[in-house]
Amino acid sequence: MAPRPRIPEDQVVELAEMFRLMSDPTRLKIILACLDDPAAVGEMADRLAISASLVSHHLRLLRAARLLQADRRGRQVFYVVGDPHIRSMLSDMVDHVAEGDAEVETDPGGGG
Repeated sequence: MAPRPRIPEDQVVELAEMFRLMSDPTRLKIILACLDDPAAVGEMADRLAISASLVSHHLRLLRAARLLQADRRGRQVFYVVGDPHIRSMLSDMVDHVAEGDAEVETDPGGGG
């Protein structure tokens, strides 16, 4: 595989900021709630057992970083992971974590 070209410093900073935003468990849960289907603020608040105002605060940050997109439908706004790169990366990481759990369950001896 050919090495990736180096990316400019400003893009490195932007990428680091995206990972920083996703490192917060609440924000990551919000992103994952929007991974497969669009979700409204109230729905996310109920599902995550946090206030709608806290969800809205996190959504502002996630939208600014282009991790989520908003889609207005009448009076409600639905949020979704619209970028296929973000969707693919998160789906792959969720699969990776689930795969690791399955390996631990099937290898009680520690795999040595």
